[in-house]
Amino acid sequence: MGDNIKLYSEMEKYEIININDGEKYNYLGNNDIVIDNQGLFKLLIVHNFKGKFNFFGNEEFYEIPWEYVKKIGARTIIIDIEEKIIKKTKL
Repeated sequence: MGDNIKLYSEMEKYEIININDGEKYNYLGNNDIVIDNQGLFKLLIVHNFKGKFNFFGNEEFYEIPWEYVKKIGARTIIIDIEEKIIKKTKL
């Protein structure tokens, strides 16, 4: 395989970091990616692990549009997004 190919099995260990505020969002393997029916990346769905543990399943997630993913490095995924832009949802 070529040098520019990244396998998900390797990328799931990459840490997601927001350079806008320095926030770390855990590893890709603990989060999700939304891909549209044309095969394009649309969103990162990031679990908010900073909230209190809840037995009732009200987990909070952040929806980060793929356009804010700036770089996929050797061990990190760099995003640059202001907190006010991030859509927060609960399941």
